[in-house]
Amino acid sequence: MTLILRRDAGAVRHLTLNAPDRLNALSDAMLAALDAECAELEQDRSIRVVTLGGAGRAFCAGHDLAEMQAARQAEDAGRAAFADLFARCSALMQRLQGLPQPVIARVHGVAAAAGCQLVATCDMAVAADSARFGVNGVNLGLFCSTPMVALSRNAPAKHVFEMLVTGEFVDAPRARELGLVNRVVPEGDLYTAAEDLADTVAAKLGSAVRIGKQAFYRQRELTLAQAYAYTGEVMVQNMLDVGTEEGIAAFLEKREPDWPQ
Repeated sequence: MTLILRRDAGAVRHLTLNAPDRLNALSDAMLAALDAECAELEQDRSIRVVTLGGAGRAFCAGHDLAEMQAARQAEDAGRAAFADLFARCSALMQRLQGLPQPVIARVHGVAAAAGCQLVATCDMAVAADSARFGVNGVNLGLFCSTPMVALSRNAPAKHVFEMLVTGEFVDAPRARELGLVNRVVPEGDLYTAAEDLADTVAAKLGSAVRIGKQAFYRQRELTLAQAYAYTGEVMVQNMLDVGTEEGIAAFLEKREPDWPQ
């Protein structure tokens, strides 16, 4: 089975996690497949935006618990095996966020634990009105510490902590209130809504969006003064781009820009 389905539509790549019988759990194989997609996207300047969804009844149910339990019983089980799993997952999340292309999650069904982490890691998210989000590992005795990293960078601390310690799910409208998703649409409109948002972004100057995405995440880690100094340099770099020159000229001449490829 192909674990990740791919459909290119112009400058947009639509990816779909394709393990519906396991609710698209982040198994070892799924983590590797997603990592391979990221590696390709890092080098592909023809793709300007990515959307990421799930096949079947859910977006992603988190880590593959059956696989984790099997690893516990293996001869080489223990700290090293679990440390490797969470390190690989964390590296993937950082790689996904580090892609030059904006990534839009398109979420239906359940996004649980590391699946919720995946939504929070994406740059934007469109959710079906029936979607539910949770970091419910605590119900199994496993606090969602790594999912907490991404989630706490999307939503207010007290609300995230409540989700973490109660294991309760929030619905899509509440997820939007908390800042976890951008838009909530009827489930039947999910793919189209994500595609429309992706097309809007893909129509912008690709180099400007790439520069801007990198700067967005980097400046959040700096002090106020450092952030302004850094982003000032980014603005200089952006202004010197030939595409930006064309964009400003087009605005002044009251015409559509002819972006360079």
